[in-house]
Amino acid sequence: MDFVLVHGAWYAGWSWREAAEALRARGHAAHVVDRLPSGDPAVFGDVAADVAHVRGAIDDLGQDVVLVGHSYGGMVVGELSDHPRVSHSVFLSAFRPRGGETLLDIRSPHPEEWIVPREDGTLHVTDDHALARKVLADDFDEAEFAGVHARRQAHAAVTFTQPATGVERTHPVTYVVCERDEAIFPVDQEKMATGADHVVRLDAPHLAPLTHAREVANLLADVR
Repeated sequence: MDFVLVHGAWYAGWSWREAAEALRARGHAAHVVDRLPSGDPAVFGDVAADVAHVRGAIDDLGQDVVLVGHSYGGMVVGELSDHPRVSHSVFLSAFRPRGGETLLDIRSPHPEEWIVPREDGTLHVTDDHALARKVLADDFDEAEFAGVHARRQAHAAVTFTQPATGVERTHPVTYVVCERDEAIFPVDQEKMATGADHVVRLDAPHLAPLTHAREVANLLADVR
C-alpha cells in the first residue's frame, strides 16, 4: 500500500520519520508531507492552503493512497474525503469535525492552557517544558522531550477558526484513539470517532508517531 502521512500543528514531517521507515520495512510506500503551509513562516497558510498542498501531493503520486492525519492533520484529511485517489482515511488522535465545526469547537478544554497566541496571528506551544511534556509526550524522558520540544514551530491561528466544509466521504475511515492523550482527551476522540468504519485504541500519548512509531506503523499496515 501507499501511505501519505500528514503531520499536526507545530511539528513537521520529521515527526513521521520513524513510523514511515517502519512502514517501508514492511514493504509499503510511505510519503511524508514535509511541511504544511500553516506551519511555513514564509506564508502561514490557512486550512484551504494545507488541503491544496496535500491534494497536490496525492495527485502527483497518481495512484490510490491511504491518507493519514495526526492531530491538526485530521482537519486536512477530512477535507479530502471525496478525493478519488484516497482509498482509506486514518485519523490518528486527530481532529475530525463535522461540517460547519471549527477546531476550536471540538478541541479539549484544558485547566492549564498550553497553546499560546501571539499578536502576529500565530499559535505556539508553551515554553513551560514540564507542561508541554505532560500534554504531548510524557512517555519521553526529559532529555528526549527537550529535543522534540526544541524543534516546535509556529502555526497559523486562522486554522483554528475555519469551519469544516462537510465533504461527503467516498471511502472507509479508521479512527485511532490514543488512550493516554492529554492534548485531545480520549473522551473527545471517542466522540470524533463516531461513524468511523473502524475504531482502534492505542496505549499512547498524543505524539504517538514519535513515542510509538512501530506500533503506529503496525496498525496502519493492517488498514484495509
